[in-house]
Amino acid sequence: MKNNKLLSTMLTMALAAPIAAQSWLPLKQHADGAADLVKEEALVLLDSTGVVVADNGSGSFTIRQVVEVRTTPAALRYRVVKYDYDPLTAFARFSRATVYKADGTKREVDVTKAVDYAAPARMIYWGARQIMLEIGALDSGDIVDYEIDKKGFTYALLSAGADDEERFVPPMRGQFYDIVPFWVTTPTVRKVYTVDMPADKEVQYEFYQGQCQSSMRLQGKRRLMTFAVADVKPFPKEPNMVDLYDVAPKLMMSSTPEWKEKSLWFHKVNEDYNSFGADPETKKKVDELLRGKRTEMEKIAVLTHWVADNMRYSGISMGKGEGYTLHATKMNFTDRCGVCKDKAALLISMLRMAGFEAYPAMTMAGSRIESIPADHFNHCVTVVKLSNGQYMPLDPTWVPFQRELWSSAEQQQHYLPGLPEGSELLQTPLSPPEDHYFRLTANTALDAKGTLRGEFTVTAEGQSDARLRWPLIRGLMANWRNAMESELLRVSPGARMLSVDYGRDPRDYQAGPIRITMKFEIPDYALTGDGVLLIRPICARLYPSVRTYMNIDTDRPTRRYGFKDACSRLVELKETMTVPAGYTLRQSPVDERLKSDAADFIGSLSQRGNKLNIRHELTLRKRVYDAADWPGFRKAVKAHKDLADEWLVLEKK
Repeated sequence: MKNNKLLSTMLTMALAAPIAAQSWLPLKQHADGAADLVKEEALVLLDSTGVVVADNGSGSFTIRQVVEVRTTPAALRYRVVKYDYDPLTAFARFSRATVYKADGTKREVDVTKAVDYAAPARMIYWGARQIMLEIGALDSGDIVDYEIDKKGFTYALLSAGADDEERFVPPMRGQFYDIVPFWVTTPTVRKVYTVDMPADKEVQYEFYQGQCQSSMRLQGKRRLMTFAVADVKPFPKEPNMVDLYDVAPKLMMSSTPEWKEKSLWFHKVNEDYNSFGADPETKKKVDELLRGKRTEMEKIAVLTHWVADNMRYSGISMGKGEGYTLHATKMNFTDRCGVCKDKAALLISMLRMAGFEAYPAMTMAGSRIESIPADHFNHCVTVVKLSNGQYMPLDPTWVPFQRELWSSAEQQQHYLPGLPEGSELLQTPLSPPEDHYFRLTANTALDAKGTLRGEFTVTAEGQSDARLRWPLIRGLMANWRNAMESELLRVSPGARMLSVDYGRDPRDYQAGPIRITMKFEIPDYALTGDGVLLIRPICARLYPSVRTYMNIDTDRPTRRYGFKDACSRLVELKETMTVPAGYTLRQSPVDERLKSDAADFIGSLSQRGNKLNIRHELTLRKRVYDAADWPGFRKAVKAHKDLADEWLVLEKK
């Protein structure tokens, strides 16, 4: 780190108990002498979290923030402080708050006036709460010093027994785990995390994507561990980058020895709860759905899609049973409403009633799971055992009205099945680009006045199909034509859709890949001059919402971190444009071929007679890319964009 002397001071302070009220004074003196901090609007002098772990794994946390406000905007920002917590698993309150004025006076804030209220929520209404304390008016140079006491645990969302103290005990009783972000959003002089736990409780930890100074002390029958960093600046971000947990400094800690142990526990807790017990009404529905289905994949598919399409995603707290204990079959089938774990649980129940062996699996949507078996998980899916003995992941949460059984928007994602034999951490494989093709073929004609007429046909599969079909699935039938025409209007406000054919029922996504054919005309689409026409082919300008990679800034020459797109994808665009007689393309023919491990591009432009032929073929091989993939990805996508954006100059000879 930058300042070893400061870190040593910090560790000494962390080990000193109790900490004096203004123990941050050396940190302020250090900050006052740092030239690179002079222009900061606010400065966190101390960001401290200390946890005392009980034998049952419950933690008592003391969270302390000391912030110096240096400008009026910062004073406004810190006049109110908030903290989120989950009352199912924790309790939090402001225990102390003091304002040290720039003129040397001190003001105690009355923490009894803090308010505790329902936190803003969307789609998941499990009773999350916020505490809020009004600090009051602040001036430049004031220092706000406040503490929050919290009891419970983080990340696991299980409500335990009726005893109020029991709700603070983690699901795997006696186990302690934590994931501590060590990145900051405001420049921070000192950030420290301490754990005081029984000495006989074995724990493993690792500090990822950075360095910290750490120490371990034995104090009787207790073990005190401290992790600290100094002079931390806000973590630099890049557009489309991977989750901060994947690239920024973090501490992972767990007393669970290995992932297999958590897998065995996850299996047992739900079998003991009888989450997947048979229900007569549900069995009746299963039998109805399986009628006429012969192969195992037909049966798995019809059950997965029924749960995905017919169970609404909306989480309402049911009290005991939220989190790792999955709701029982009858509740899920009757309510047809829940979150990921409820949809996964109902699918497991229905698969078992159909004769399959199926189990729940935990996963982390959005970021990587590390080897330390801490509780990373925020999502629940299903695994089913096939006749060949292999387990196949299914996700009814992410595939409503989609042609996949496991959403490829989740490829390269870790998951942990709760199997009777236990499981190690697994990862979903890459999905082949051709499974998510987007193909558009256009036949157009340009007249000498600049009007472009023609038709195009677009077909898509996998995730591309889902995005293309979305307005037809979610929108009212009365608005379907408007949704189709809107694609043309994005190209030109003067465009007119003459006809559109999207089949008898585009909502029937299981019938086959979507296919849309549209006839159109666009007056004044080309720029006209004396014997000159300027035009951009239409094929590469349609459906940018489907081609999500178009939103990635390819002008950036380098990247420090990994980046993401929606999924792997194959894009094939072709256009044959008939131009007025006597007009010749000024540009030289194009035949470009780029290849890399991350992406390929083939692009061509040529004229034969009065016909221009334009072709784009872009292959994107991943959803999550490493920074080392950027040169190959950038070259391919940039070449595709450049060819699409180029104005074609037609001259009359």
